[in-house]
Order: sequence, then C-alpha cells, then structure tokens
Amino acid sequence: MVSDLLAPAAMLHLLGGLVLATLVYQDASLRGHHRPLSLAAGTLVLGLLGAVGYYAVRTRIGELPADVTRFRAPLGARARDLFKGVLLIVGAFLCATAIVGLGANALVAAGVVARDTLEFRVVAAVLQFFGFGIGVGGYLVVTRDWDLVEVRVPTLRTVGLIAIGVVALLLAQLAIARLLAVLGISVAQNQVVVTGQQDPRYFLYMIPVAILLVGPFEELVFRGGVQGILRRTWGPSVAIVVASVLFGLVHWIALTGGGGSRVPYVTVAATLGLVLGYLYERSRNLVVPAVVHGLYNTVLFGAQYLSATGMG
Repeated sequence: MVSDLLAPAAMLHLLGGLVLATLVYQDASLRGHHRPLSLAAGTLVLGLLGAVGYYAVRTRIGELPADVTRFRAPLGARARDLFKGVLLIVGAFLCATAIVGLGANALVAAGVVARDTLEFRVVAAVLQFFGFGIGVGGYLVVTRDWDLVEVRVPTLRTVGLIAIGVVALLLAQLAIARLLAVLGISVAQNQVVVTGQQDPRYFLYMIPVAILLVGPFEELVFRGGVQGILRRTWGPSVAIVVASVLFGLVHWIALTGGGGSRVPYVTVAATLGLVLGYLYERSRNLVVPAVVHGLYNTVLFGAQYLSATGMG
C-alpha cells in the first residue's frame, strides 16, 4: 500500500527538516541574527507540514502493484540483503575506479587524449559509468540473479510515468533550491558543475552522457540493484528509502566545499531518489527511472550551460 511507502518517506522528510533547521540555526547564529531559534523553528515547521501532507493525500495516490506487498523476513536475512546492497555499491565504485584508471591511462599512452584536458574529463566520465555497469553485471554473473533487474519495452503508461517523473523532479529541484536560497543556506557544488563553469562546453558533452550512461547505469546500481535486493526482505517501502539515502550519500565524494554545505546537497539528492525509487516500484521497469534521471540531468546541464555562457 502507498500508506506503507508514505510512512518512511514522511520520516525521511522530517529528518531533512531537522537537518535544515540545524543548519539554519548555525548559519543565523554566525551571521548574528537576533532570532536564530525562530528561523530554525520555522524551518522545522515546514518539515512537519510536509510530513503531514504525505498522509493527507495518501488515499489519492493509488496503490503499488500487488506483488510488492510488505512482509516480515528474518532479521538475519534482512541484514544480509542490506550488506549485499552496500557491497554492490562499493563494488560498482571500485570497478569504475579501476576502469577509469586503466582506460584513461591507456588512452593517454596511445595519444588519443591528453591528460587534464576537457576531452580527458569527458572520457573519464564515460569510463566511470561503464564501470558501474560492469560492476553490476559482474554481480549478476556471480550470483546468477538475472531476475533482479527488470527491464521491459515502455508502454504508453510508462511513457506517462516518465513525463510525470521528469516534471516532478524539476519542480522539486526548483522548490528546494528556492527554499535554501531564502533561508540563506549554502549548498556544495558537484565537481561536474565546477568543471563546466570553467569550460561550458563540458555541459554540452555531458548531455548525451547523461541520457545514455548516467541515467541508465546509476539507476542500474541503485534502483535495479540495491532497491531490488532490499525489496525481497525489507519490502518496497524500506527498499525505496534506504536505496535513496545511499544514493544521496554517495554524492558526498563528488562535491566541493565544507561538510556543512554538503549535507543539504546529500539531503536533496536522497529526496529526489525517493521519486525515482517510487517510479521504479510503480512501473517495475528500470527504463522508467533511467530515462527520467537522464532527462532530468539533461535539463540541468542545459540550464548550467546557458548560465555559464550568459545566455540564460
């Protein structure tokens, strides 16, 4: 039931409100604001209202497919699946690191690209996401768990879900960005954005990479792999939340700035991950979150390019 999904989603939303309230209080205190507690309390109230809002609309959203109902599995089985999910992420990143290191060095040695150039960074990004795919593929080969990842040809319904998903992510991004700006909370930048600001052509290169590689392979790891593993013993609701939290946390290493500015970014990424996870459960088709993720990143890269070139 969606009510099962909304419970942990509301808890994560409330947790995000607590984190933001803490950051607001610290920032207001440092700036010498005369009412830092009032600002923090107001932020926390927004979190509470959002959590209550989930329940207010729970009967209008609909139900998840009947085959993903929750059940209780032994604690040991759930612990093993959680370990498998984390291990899959670690394995995918280690594989990506190895592929980037070996592949990039080989291309430099062959004279195909020069180190510390725009082309080198694009090639490294391409190799990284191929590494993700190889890591998950290796897991499937070793475990022979081919049913873990569900991929089907999109139907008219899934196309509609894709459209709704892209709009939902963009609106959520705009709303959260606006809220953080009003509250005066600084947010860390992704290294991709920093690189693109130095050379805006990088954003254009990353658009096809986002559609063809970033969306498919990141969703393969977190939704198809981690969420799929956890669903079996934790149920869909917890699987969505845990996979989304892990999705947010892994962005930490790709950020620039202090730890305080990274927390809001991670929280936002985890919140957006909830949308992608829910879309996967509704469709049971990895194509849906993969396309939504790719198109969402494409819009962001396009906007960053316009901003960096003074066209937007």
